[in-house]
Amino acid sequence: MKDKLSEIQSYLFGSKRGITILYVLSAIFIGLNCYFVYREIYWLLLFPAFLVILYLYFYSLDKILLLITLVTPVAINITQFEFNVGISLPSEPLMLGVLLMFIIKMFYDNTFDSRIWTHPLTVVVLLQLVWMLITSMTSDLPLVSFKHLLARLWFVIPFYILGIKLFRKRSNISLFVWLYAVPLLGVIAYTTYNHSLWGFAEQAGHWVMEPFYNDHTAYGAILALYVPLFCGFTFSKVYTKTTRFFAFLVLAILVVALILSYCRAAWLSLAFALGVLVIVIFRIKVKWILFVAIILGFIFYIFSFEILDRLEKNRQGPSANFVEHLRSISNISTDNSNLERINRWQSALRMFEDRPVFGYGPGTYQFEYAPFQRSGEKTLISTNAGDRGNAHSEYIGPLSEQGLPGMLLVIASVILFITTAMRVYRRSADPEVRMLSLSLMLALITYFLHGTMNNFLDTDKASVPVWGFMAAIVALDLFTGREGVEKKGITNIE
Repeated sequence: MKDKLSEIQSYLFGSKRGITILYVLSAIFIGLNCYFVYREIYWLLLFPAFLVILYLYFYSLDKILLLITLVTPVAINITQFEFNVGISLPSEPLMLGVLLMFIIKMFYDNTFDSRIWTHPLTVVVLLQLVWMLITSMTSDLPLVSFKHLLARLWFVIPFYILGIKLFRKRSNISLFVWLYAVPLLGVIAYTTYNHSLWGFAEQAGHWVMEPFYNDHTAYGAILALYVPLFCGFTFSKVYTKTTRFFAFLVLAILVVALILSYCRAAWLSLAFALGVLVIVIFRIKVKWILFVAIILGFIFYIFSFEILDRLEKNRQGPSANFVEHLRSISNISTDNSNLERINRWQSALRMFEDRPVFGYGPGTYQFEYAPFQRSGEKTLISTNAGDRGNAHSEYIGPLSEQGLPGMLLVIASVILFITTAMRVYRRSADPEVRMLSLSLMLALITYFLHGTMNNFLDTDKASVPVWGFMAAIVALDLFTGREGVEKKGITNIE
């Protein structure tokens, strides 16, 4: 197919007749544009950009991936409520194009690096997709589930499978991070300005990031995700002083924005990542971590009644005061956000008990959980309409939708990612590889912890960086040696 395109290109640009055809087509295009602009129809002006993107799909797919990364933070979700169809523009159509191009290329030229397919993390990711296919076929709402599966494919194929090949060139990892972060700064500026109009009130902080992010939890999760990476860029001496200076500026903006997001889960996730960093730096052995965890679990069991009694007495609600807002995390008596989250989890567990193996089908939780609610657990923000989100957990959600195998595969992918990142970190003597592997691991640890309380992997905002960071770790594992030197025999993305 690529040879045919090369022949057409040579004909158009390498012969007098081809050049004449180009002049004629250009004149027709200019004439049509003049007519349409006169009629106040402007969509034809985008046609040259469409041709450029189409060219990149065939000749430089890596640039398409980077383009998607650049537009994702400012993409806007368009939802058709009557048919419950939503799509993020322009990112998801571009991802769908990458998925289709990948299928075409695999059909015509199956020369994909076999090491990518056989990496343990890739195997688990592929098993997740296979299990999603199976549970889509047994789903109560097959149309919803297959749509959910298709969306997962256009996230995973571009940014995990092809992402691994993209990141064989180590500099693309940093480029990927910066390309997402720069437009994110624009979203932060927009959000902060809107928030200032409301006096930085806590309640306004929940929605001022719309339409770019649905609410402050998704916004906060992404901010927390990028803090470890820009800490790495700031304090690593492998980069120039200029790069480190700008990285510090971005880091400062991210931290301020994270505080103003009032996202308690994001704050906790960063604190947890800091704890992991201490464990890694001081090389605390796993057996000691398990020992402390067992002791803490035993203490909680012994004093569970007293602890729960204290939690039930905590009536601290959300507040603009940082300490008070943090205390409200443990309010399970009057905080509607916390109580509704518990209501969703309880409903998901009952769905799992009803269908423990196959679940109700990918993406179906919000349409199926209403009958599993209990009147005593409902809150002021509870609904039976299926219009207020999902199970609020990257682990319990799959448990209700894809049964026990679905949740176990998610947990397996988390464990394999962390073990792979630690292997790269410990194996390499290259400072940049060590910094990248540690920063990427800490970044995704913030998301994995945040995922216990929220889930955003069905959105492009989270899926692009999460799958991209996982791909970057696998690329570092596969394509760099102990000294950080790139291994041979890696093919380009075409």
